[in-house]
Amino acid sequence: MYVTASPSINDDFIVVRTPQPSIAKQTTITIKPGKHLFLEDDPADLIYEVASGVLRLTRIMEDGRRQVIAFGYPGDTVGFPSNGHYHTDCDALVPTTLIVHRRSDLESAKGDPDLHLRLLRAALREISGMQDHFMMLGRKSSIEKLASFLTVLSTRVGEPLGELTQIALPMTRADIADFLGLTTETISRTFTQLRKSQIIAIDHVNTVIILKPVALRAIAQGDND
Repeated sequence: MYVTASPSINDDFIVVRTPQPSIAKQTTITIKPGKHLFLEDDPADLIYEVASGVLRLTRIMEDGRRQVIAFGYPGDTVGFPSNGHYHTDCDALVPTTLIVHRRSDLESAKGDPDLHLRLLRAALREISGMQDHFMMLGRKSSIEKLASFLTVLSTRVGEPLGELTQIALPMTRADIADFLGLTTETISRTFTQLRKSQIIAIDHVNTVIILKPVALRAIAQGDND
């Protein structure tokens, strides 16, 4: 899931995704949690569509700090090359099944035109989405960032819990912090702030229940009154 800020829409975050194809007659692989799909600077010979599970894409900056670039959810496409190489590390947070495409096949004129179009659209949205995401890192407050993140997850992968919505968070607080450009301590305090305001409930460290979605979205959009 490429969660990014976009000044062109009312929602503070947009989700970059491609339509999820049927995995029948497709080459698929499944990787275990903690296992890498690829590493930064590996030859980008393969492109992957997420069929199930969650991926984490990261980069290590020159000073040694980690930046989480994106989380890949079902329907997302990962592995677009930069000068023929992957530009991030990518590992699985949960058991993850992927549809595998050889880049050489995609570049061939004999390839599936529908697949070509789907991946082209995904690549263009990724470029736009990543630009917006980095703009967001310097523009939003900590509570606005976290509220936006939870709002998108609620829309994308939230599960009904009566009249409420439950979100599974397979990533750690440190992962969320590194994605939103905050410290782990700030993320923990901000979760507590939202919980004490009775906007969310924390059922488990990896489970959040959205109690007041309208209030959460208002915070995400900068209305903290």
